[in-house]
Amino acid sequence: MGLLECCARCLIGAPFASLVATGLCFFGVALFCGCGHEALTGTEQLIETYFSKNYQDYEFLIDVIHGFQYFIYGTAAFFFLYGALLLAEGFYTTGAVRQIFGDYRTTICGKGLSATFVGITYVLTIIWLLVFACSAVPVYIYFNTWTTCQSIGNPTKTSASIGTLCADARMYGVLPWNAFPGKVCGSNLLSICKTSEFQMTFHLFIAAFVGAAATLVSLVTFIIAATYNFAVLRLMGRGTKF
Repeated sequence: MGLLECCARCLIGAPFASLVATGLCFFGVALFCGCGHEALTGTEQLIETYFSKNYQDYEFLIDVIHGFQYFIYGTAAFFFLYGALLLAEGFYTTGAVRQIFGDYRTTICGKGLSATFVGITYVLTIIWLLVFACSAVPVYIYFNTWTTCQSIGNPTKTSASIGTLCADARMYGVLPWNAFPGKVCGSNLLSICKTSEFQMTFHLFIAAFVGAAATLVSLVTFIIAATYNFAVLRLMGRGTKF
C-alpha cells in the first residue's frame, strides 16, 4: 500500500462532521467564556464608577457576576472535555471507518454508549439555548445605551431634550430601585459611552454572544452526527456480540 493510498483511506474514514463540530465547539466556548468573563468584569467596573457609589446597592450584583464567572470556568472545562469525547465517539462509530475494515459488528455496550451521547447532547442543546438567550440580554442593554448616546450626540435626530435621555440601570434590574443615582443622563452618559471601558465591554458582550451562537450550532451538528452514527450501528450492523 502506497503512502497516498494510505492517506486517502485515512481521510475517507475521518468523521468530518464531528471534526467540524468539535472545532466550532472549542472556538465558540473559548470565545463565550473568555469574552464573557472580561465583559462581566467591565460591567462591574462601570457600575461601581458611574451608577452607584454605595456598595450595598450593587453587592448582590457583584455576587451574581462572580457566580457567572465561576459558571464560565466550569463551562469551559466541561465542554472541552465533552467535545473531545464526542470526537472520539465519532471516530469510533463513523460508518466509513467500519467500511474500510469491512466490519459493522459492534457490542451492545457500544450501541448504548452512542445512544447515551445522543441523549446527553440533546439535553445540553436545550440547556445551551437558555444560555444563548441569556447572553443576548446584556447585548440588548448595552445596545440600548449606545443608541441613547447616539441620540445625545446627534440632537437634531431626536425631539426629546438631551437632559431627559438617560441610561437607567435600575430599569433592567441591574440595581435596586433605591440605588442612587442609578442612572446617568445627557452629556454625562455621552462621556461614558466614549470611554474605552464602555466600548470594550460592549464589544466583548457581542463576541460572547457570537461564541454562544457558534457553540449552539456545534451542538446541533453533534446531534446530527451522533444520531447518524447510532443509526449506522443499529441498521447496518451484521450482528451483536457481548
